[in-house]
Amino acid sequence: LLAGWAALLGRLANQSEVVIGTPVANRSRVEIENLIGFFINTLALRVDLSGCPSVAELLRRVKERTIGAQQNQDIPFEQVVEELQPARSLSHSPVFQVVFAWQNARKGTLALPGLDISPTQSNAPVIAKFDLTLSLEEHGDRIIGGVEFATSLFERATMERHLGHFRTLLESLAADGTQTIDRLPLLTAEQRRQVLYDWNDTRTEYLGSACVHEMFEEQATRSPHSPAVVFEEQATRSPHSPAVVFEDDSVTYAELNRRANQVAHYLRDLGVKPNDRVAIQFERSIELVVAVIATLKCGAAYVPIDPSYPAERKTFMIADSSAKVVVSTHSLDVFETGGATRVDIDTVNLATRNDRDVHLRIDSAATAYIIYTSGSTGWPKGVMAPHRAIRRLVLKNGYADLASSDRVAFSSNPAFDATTFELWAPLVNGGCIVVISRSVLLDPALFREALGKHAVTVLWLTAGLFHQYGDALAPEFSRLRYLIAGGDVLDPRVIARVLDGSRPQHLLNGYGPTETTTFATTHEITSVPADGRPIPIGRPIANTQIYILDRQEEPVPVGVEGEIYIGGEGVALGYLNQPELTSERFLKNPFVSDPEARMYKTGDLGRWLPNGSIEFLGRNDSQVKIRGFRIEPGEIEARLSAHAGVRDVVVVPREDAAGEKRLVAYFTAAPSSDPVAPEELRTHVVATLPEHMAPAAYVRLDSLPLTANGKLDREALPAPGADDYTARGYQAPQGEIEMALADLWAEVLNVQRVGRHDNFFELGGHSLLAVKLMERMRQIHLHLDVRTLFATPTVAALAASAANPPPAFEPPANRIPAGAKENSLSKAVEMRI
Repeated sequence: LLAGWAALLGRLANQSEVVIGTPVANRSRVEIENLIGFFINTLALRVDLSGCPSVAELLRRVKERTIGAQQNQDIPFEQVVEELQPARSLSHSPVFQVVFAWQNARKGTLALPGLDISPTQSNAPVIAKFDLTLSLEEHGDRIIGGVEFATSLFERATMERHLGHFRTLLESLAADGTQTIDRLPLLTAEQRRQVLYDWNDTRTEYLGSACVHEMFEEQATRSPHSPAVVFEEQATRSPHSPAVVFEDDSVTYAELNRRANQVAHYLRDLGVKPNDRVAIQFERSIELVVAVIATLKCGAAYVPIDPSYPAERKTFMIADSSAKVVVSTHSLDVFETGGATRVDIDTVNLATRNDRDVHLRIDSAATAYIIYTSGSTGWPKGVMAPHRAIRRLVLKNGYADLASSDRVAFSSNPAFDATTFELWAPLVNGGCIVVISRSVLLDPALFREALGKHAVTVLWLTAGLFHQYGDALAPEFSRLRYLIAGGDVLDPRVIARVLDGSRPQHLLNGYGPTETTTFATTHEITSVPADGRPIPIGRPIANTQIYILDRQEEPVPVGVEGEIYIGGEGVALGYLNQPELTSERFLKNPFVSDPEARMYKTGDLGRWLPNGSIEFLGRNDSQVKIRGFRIEPGEIEARLSAHAGVRDVVVVPREDAAGEKRLVAYFTAAPSSDPVAPEELRTHVVATLPEHMAPAAYVRLDSLPLTANGKLDREALPAPGADDYTARGYQAPQGEIEMALADLWAEVLNVQRVGRHDNFFELGGHSLLAVKLMERMRQIHLHLDVRTLFATPTVAALAASAANPPPAFEPPANRIPAGAKENSLSKAVEMRI
C-alpha cells in the first residue's frame, strides 16, 4: 500500500522521488509495551521511483527503506528537522507534506463495573495537519480508510478522483509484479474513453471544394459585387494635432478574383507550377491578398516574408524553401534572392493577362503555405501547412460562426500565422477583409477609429496587443461579434475590465502553435475565475483532437499535468527539409485508426479541468512567447556565440516590470578578447535576426551561475544594470522637452537613465512599448505619432520633431533633474512605476 501510494504521488506530481511521513508506535522494547503514555514518533520515508522500476523492484526498495527507518525510530522527528535545517514556511510542514498511516494496533476494550462504555465521535471541525493524510486499516477481508486533505489546496471531487486512481493502480500493481510502475494504469476504461474520445468528439463534415482558393472562387461567383478587401491607411496627421485624414481603397470579390487570376497566369508564365514555392514580401495590403490567392491558384505554396527581417534571414528563407519566384513591390528593399526571380508586381503590366480562373485540381493535403518560426539550431524552421488545415480553421470551425456580413480586421504581421485566420475566414465565408496598415495599428486612437469606420465585427489580437490596447479600444468592443485574444497567457485584470465595460458578443481565448494552424482550442470567456486561476484555453475546435499525455505518451487523469499533443486536420505536414525534427515532433497518432494520422508534440504543459476544458501550465523547455512571437532562445544564443568576444551565453526571459516580458542575454567573455559592449552585441544580433528576437540587455558575468547538479541556476542570474543596455555615451537631456521625454522613456523602458542620444529601440523598446510611450506623451500634450518615433528614435531627434509644442505642454511632475545621481534616479523611477 505504501509503494502504491508513493507511485501514485510520483505520477500525479511528475516526480521521480517522494518523501512520505508515517507514524510509528515507537514501542520497540518489550519493557515499555504496556506503559501508559504517548510514545508515537513520525518517520520520513524517501521513496525512490527513478529508473522506471518494476513493481517487484519498487516493493523491494520500499521494504528496505521502511525497515531501515524503523531501526532508527527512536530519533525524534524534531531532531531530524534540526539536523536538516530545511527552509521553513508557515504554509507547509518541513521535510514532508503527505502522510501514510497504517492503523494496525489492536483496539482494546475498557470494561468497568456497573458502567457501559462506547466510543463517541466529536462534531468539532477537522483541521488538516498535513496537505494529505491517507489512513488505511484491515477490516475483516477488506482494507478500508480515507483521506484527510487541506481544503485550501484540494477540492473534494479531486480527492475522490485520486482515490479512484489509487484503487485502479493497486489492482494492476497486485496483478503483475513484472510491470514497470510508469506503465501502471491510473484511469478506468470509462475515464480513458472520456479524455481520449468523448472530449475529442469534434468531427465535422465539409461540403464543396477542398482547397481554400477554390472556396474563394465559389464566393466570387455567388457574390461578385460584395466587398472583399478594404484597405485602411493613415494619410496625414499634423504633428501637434489629433485631427486625422484617412485614405482607403477597396475591391469586390469579382475584382479581387480577376486580379489574382492575372497574377496567377503571369506566375505560370514564369514557370511556377504545382508544388512549387513562391515567396511573398509585402506589408499588409490588397496586393498581399492578391499575391497569396494567385500563388494558390498556381498550385504552389506561398512563403510569407516580413519586410522588416534582415536581408540574411530573407535570403535563407528563400533558399531553404527553394522559392522559384519572389513577389514584392519596388518600394521594399532589394536583397539576394539566389536563383529565385524577383517580381515587383506594381511595375508589371497585367492588363493584358488572362483574368480567368486557372482550374488546376489540387489535393487538400497539398501544402498551402510555409511559415518560418524560430528554431533552436540557430536558423528558423519552415512549417508546412496543408489546405485542409486552413479549411478546418475557418469553415464550420465550432468556435466562430462567420457570415457574409462579417468584416474581419487584418492587423497581424504578414509572416505570423494569425494572418491565416484573418485572410481566409472572411474570404471563405463571403465576408470582407479590413486591412489595417502598420501606422494605424500602432496608434490606438487611429486603430479604434478604423474599427468603427469600417464596422469591423471580428478582431484577433495577440495577448500583448490586447493587454496594451484593452482600454483604448474598449469603446469599439461592444460592436464586435467576436473578439479573439491569445498567443500567450491573458491578464485576468484586462479581461475583467472588458467584461465589465464594453463587452463584445463573444470574447474568446485562442490557443494553438503554428504547427497546428493558428488555433487548436478556444475558450469563450464569460467571467474571470474568482480563485485566481488562469483563464482556460478551452476545448478543441472542429476536427481537432487534444491529448494530454505523460512521459510514456499515455493519457493523464483529469487535473494532472501532462504535455499537450494535438491531432486532427490542422496538424502541419512537418518541417521543411528537417526530417529528423519532423519525426521527433510529428508522431504517429496511436489513438485513431488512420495509420497516416499524426499528432504534434507541442512541448506545452496543461491539464484537463473536470468540465473538459484545458488549463495551460507553461512549457517543458526554454521556448518563450514575446509579444505573440514564439522564440527559441537557442537561436539567439547560437548567433551570440558566433561573436569572437563571447565564450558562454544564455538568453532568458525576464519580467522585472509587471506585464513587460523581455529577453536578457548573459554572457562570459572569450579568453584574451577585448571587452565587448552591449551596443556591439546588439548590432551583431540584429544583422541576422528580427528585431523582436534581439535581447533588451546584455549582462557580462565572470561565469554563469550553476546549481549543485551543474545546471544553469536561473534564479541566480542578476537583473540587468544601467550599463547592460545599449547606450551611446551618456549626455544629459537639454531643454524642457528632452528632459520630459527622457523621464518618460526611463519609466516606459524600466531603465535607470536615458541620455539625449540614446535610441528607444536599442534600450529595449518595441512597437507595443512605443504605443505606451505615445499615450504617456499625449498626457503631457505632446501629440506625436509612432511613425515619428520610428523615424527619429533618439531623445534629441524626437524632441526636435516636437520643437514647437502647443501651449498646453506640461512637463511631468516630480521630474528628476538632469545630472541627478543614479541611485536617486532609480528610486524615483521605481516610485513612478
